[in-house]
Amino acid sequence: MSFRVLVADNLAESGIDVLRRDKERFRVEVRKGIGPEEVLRYIPPCHALLVRSRTRVTAELLERAPDLRVIGRAGIGVDNIDLAACTHRGVQVLNAPAGSRVTTAEHALAMIFSLARHIPQADASMKAGRWDKRRFVGVELTDKTLGIIGIGAIGSIVAERARGLRMKVIASDPHASPEGVERAGVELVPLDALFERSDFISIHVPLSDATRHLVDERAFELMKDRVRIVNCARGGIIDEAALYEAIVSGKVAGAALDVFSTEPPVDLRLIQMPQVIATPHLGAATFEAQIKVSIAICEQVRDYLVEGTVRNAVNPLPAPR
Repeated sequence: MSFRVLVADNLAESGIDVLRRDKERFRVEVRKGIGPEEVLRYIPPCHALLVRSRTRVTAELLERAPDLRVIGRAGIGVDNIDLAACTHRGVQVLNAPAGSRVTTAEHALAMIFSLARHIPQADASMKAGRWDKRRFVGVELTDKTLGIIGIGAIGSIVAERARGLRMKVIASDPHASPEGVERAGVELVPLDALFERSDFISIHVPLSDATRHLVDERAFELMKDRVRIVNCARGGIIDEAALYEAIVSGKVAGAALDVFSTEPPVDLRLIQMPQVIATPHLGAATFEAQIKVSIAICEQVRDYLVEGTVRNAVNPLPAPR
């Protein structure tokens, strides 16, 4: 049988070649960067759809694809995919969580350094011809307490690197295993205690009903004065309106945001604040990570279609039909 695969987002060619090489089994349609209407046009005959975070997989899309068997997400987050609709229609969703773990953790650490030393702001000042040395006095990371919300695969890497910087690391995660916490070498604490004790906070949980606005007005009230916050996980976990007010009041000294409730952001008031460092969802955007996740998800989709092998299932289903 020949399987038709639509590549709707920007996957590395090295991964797509995993499917292209098997010309007898796979017909690959590469349409990187197409819009929602074009996805609906190309999807009807397809057995597999490969996406990153840009393309939204909706119930309407699934209705247009009666032969669709599997969706491969090149990366971790699947909040752009209607999982309930996929499960209802028997479409398996796979992701590739391992390839971008280190890259995302490193980006979070870069944000922590940037917050501590005002690096983007100082660079912009220099490029504008100014020498604002006194304006950009920073803080040391040594002996500061880093609170990590979510001590999973990425949070554990951040913890390991932060301990190497001589930071004191605490974490909050209701799903953490004792073995994982021990490996990460962190102190597990309730979320409120993390808010109260942390000098820096880094978020590493998925967006869900339970985590939406997890960091809200009440959370900011619990935090230390002049706390600094990093979010390289998903937009919506921080209540952006509450963060804006916390920065205005001086409670929050700075925030570094790679993700936003709406991407690209429509309301620019928060990211235009001088205390905010903003990047356009670059957590997994390295050459190495893009190659890894592309190869991983294309191999997973190939093996699912050909052999029925399931790896990194996001919505567990019965055996492939």
